[in-house]
Amino acid sequence: MSILVDRNTRVVTQGITGKTGVFHTKNCLEYCFGEECFVAGVTPGKGGERVANIPVFNSVRDAKLDTGCNTSVIYVPPKFAAKAIDEAVDAELDLVVCITEGIPVRDLVNTRARMRGKKTILLGPNCPGIITPGTIKIGIMPGYIHKPGSIGVVSRSGTLTYEVVDQLTKLGLGQSTCVGIGGDPVNGLKHLDVLKRFNDDDDTEAVVMCGEIGGTDEEACARWIAENMHKPVIAFIAGATAPPGKRMGHAGAIISGGEGTAIAKIEALRDAGVHVTENPAEMGNFVASALTL
Repeated sequence: MSILVDRNTRVVTQGITGKTGVFHTKNCLEYCFGEECFVAGVTPGKGGERVANIPVFNSVRDAKLDTGCNTSVIYVPPKFAAKAIDEAVDAELDLVVCITEGIPVRDLVNTRARMRGKKTILLGPNCPGIITPGTIKIGIMPGYIHKPGSIGVVSRSGTLTYEVVDQLTKLGLGQSTCVGIGGDPVNGLKHLDVLKRFNDDDDTEAVVMCGEIGGTDEEACARWIAENMHKPVIAFIAGATAPPGKRMGHAGAIISGGEGTAIAKIEALRDAGVHVTENPAEMGNFVASALTL
């Protein structure tokens, strides 16, 4: 089983005719059931063309009417990416995965406001995407390091997501779904949203959560985990071991009033019973140990 995406997901690539969109769509097509799941592309003014044998449409609404797509992945340049999200939301897709980084914060604030009350879930922006190993990948992650299994992974950092997955796979621990939520200050799904889905997923046995300094999302997770989570959670906070004068984390990470620090996050998570490692090289072993407790 998986969360958010599976073999029934039907994907439209927004920005498919651009260099990045073409490259990553081809990689996704080659992964497991990609040819079955990726059904359309959108670039205004390019309707009627084909990319990697996928039909291109002028709008998401046209693509949905013709192919039944229910999920979008966005590789549109930053200046136009928020409008691309708006278009997918207006077409009432189930999920939008926005890979684009560098989107103006004001644009995202307006887009998030427009999404209130709508059915569409936003993942990202500035994220690596989402993968259900052995089934479908939507985004830029290297598919070959993943292995089907029962460990859920959620991370603000794409690089840490890959590191966790690689360690797990080498230990023979497969993943149910791996979700990169992105590190921008204004985004869609949060750690907590994904944790709730993993907690409800019968085939997810444990969860790895990678956070970083800035914001209070991880502290919010700690409070919820203490009262609701019935599966082991293993966590790492980027920035906890940064050298003096250095900061590890996304540009959107803001520490204010003593909140958002690595120490505050680690203490909150440990108080909630989360297995926290301060060494990213130990994440896989921490998962293996947690599963034997």
